[in-house]
Amino acid sequence: MIIDTHSHLNFNAFKEDSEEVIKKTLAQNIWIINVGTKYETSQKAVQIAGQYNEGVYAAIGLHPMFAGAEFLKVRTDPDEGEFLLKEQDFDKEKYRQLSLSTLSRAEGSNVEGSKKVIAIGEIGLDYYYKPKGAEKLKLFKEKQKQVFLQQLDLAKELNLPVILHCRMAHADVIDILKSKFKNQNAKLNGVVHCFTGTWEQAQKYMELGFLIGINGIIFKFSIDEVIKNCPLEKIVVETDCPYLTPLPAIASAKAGPNGYVRNEPVFIKHTIQKIADLKGIDFEQVAEKTTENARKLFNI
Repeated sequence: MIIDTHSHLNFNAFKEDSEEVIKKTLAQNIWIINVGTKYETSQKAVQIAGQYNEGVYAAIGLHPMFAGAEFLKVRTDPDEGEFLLKEQDFDKEKYRQLSLSTLSRAEGSNVEGSKKVIAIGEIGLDYYYKPKGAEKLKLFKEKQKQVFLQQLDLAKELNLPVILHCRMAHADVIDILKSKFKNQNAKLNGVVHCFTGTWEQAQKYMELGFLIGINGIIFKFSIDEVIKNCPLEKIVVETDCPYLTPLPAIASAKAGPNGYVRNEPVFIKHTIQKIADLKGIDFEQVAEKTTENARKLFNI
C-alpha cells in the first residue's frame, strides 16, 4: 500500500472526474489525504472523505497566501477555484466544527467525521509572493504568522498533526515551532509539505518531530542531498496534485486540452522510484516504510 499524503482532489481541476480518479487510485492500493487551503476546499475535502469507508481522508486549514491576501493582488487559480479574498481571518470555531462534523456515510460505513479529518493543513508561511514596501511587507508577514499560530493552537486542541506549507520562510517557521515547543508541555508533530529546503533545515524540522514530505518537485528542483541523508523513517511521499506532475508521467501521459499533464495520485510511484534510486534501495522498501510513517503520523 502507498499513501499520497498531500493531494487536492477537492480542487476544481478534478471537478468533473474526482470519483473516477479516486476509484482508479484505490484500485491500485493507494490511499489519499485531500488537503484544504481555505474553508471552501477544506469542506470539500471533508465531504469527499465521508463517501468512503477507508482510504480517503481530509486535512483542513487556511493557506498562508489567503491569510495575507489583503496585502497582495492575488491571482485566481482555475484549478483551485476562485480565491475568497474575504477569508483573510482564521475562524477557529468554524474550522473546529468542520473537524468534528458528522459526515454523510458511504454505504455500510460506520466512520464518523472526526475520524476522517486527520490533520490541520495546509498551514504555515509563504513569502514567495510579497508586497512592495517595508511597512506593508512587515504587516504581511505578521498577519501570516498570526493565522499560523492560531491554527497551531487548533491542532493542539484537537490533538491533530499539522501539514506545513513553507516557501521562502523556513527560518521564521522553525523559530515559531521552537517557540511553541518551548512554551508548551506537549509537542506538535506533522510533516513539512513539498520540502525544498537545505539539509540543515531538514535536520532542524526532524529534531522538532516533523517528517519531510517529498513529491514530484524533485524532478525539477534538486534536493538530492536531503533525500540521500534523510532517514527513511522520516520521509512521507505526496503528489500535491493537480500540481508538480513528475517528469516521467509527463513523458508518458496524454496532455490535456490546455497542453499540460494534470498530476494524479497514481503518479506518486515515480517519486517513490526516484527516492529509491537516490538511496540505492528497492521501490518496495520506500513504499512500505513511507506508508508506515504516514499511518503512524496521521493515525490511520
